[in-house]
Amino acid sequence: MKIICVGRNYLEHITELNNSIPKEIIFFLKPETAIPIKGQPFFLPDFSKKIEHEIELVLKINKVGKFIQEKFSNKYYNEISVGIDFTARDIQNKIKKKGLPWEIAKSFDGSAVIGKFIPISELNKNKINFSLNKNGKTVQRGNSNQMIHDFDKIISYISKFITLKKGDLIFTGTPFGVSTVKKNDFLEGFIENEKLLEIKVV
Repeated sequence: MKIICVGRNYLEHITELNNSIPKEIIFFLKPETAIPIKGQPFFLPDFSKKIEHEIELVLKINKVGKFIQEKFSNKYYNEISVGIDFTARDIQNKIKKKGLPWEIAKSFDGSAVIGKFIPISELNKNKINFSLNKNGKTVQRGNSNQMIHDFDKIISYISKFITLKKGDLIFTGTPFGVSTVKKNDFLEGFIENEKLLEIKVV
């Protein structure tokens, strides 16, 4: 099982981090160990002083695909959830200046929290509202219609380089509003009004 993450896919988030708009889709990988053990909290790592939350819509691939045409991409997923891409922003900022890969800031243990999956057929995939609450207050809110690259384009593009397999997960980018998490924060992720994810920071 692979965890594939798309970066810089929401314009306002690109702006808030003073990044440039990429001409093509940017993606990176997280290992399976990035998914917390069921029932465990998110443990703040000791190598970073600025861990930030990034709420994202997450697709689950349902069959093997390679060189998928965009018009057929919708046949390769039928479930969706929300996930948190925890990011060591202080480390990422340093390595970005050096032109180095992001993985050390993105792929550490516990950095990919994933919620319960629901059928995407229950939603209008082009207008999916999702949000993140921190300690009961909404801190991030987005809609799939704000994505620079939609689900089908993402799947088609990634499959040019990497064979997608059943069970693979694709994080599709985060909207505006990322912020630092602290010990004892309680995070909840929603699609529409349904809570699919919750985790405590320790």
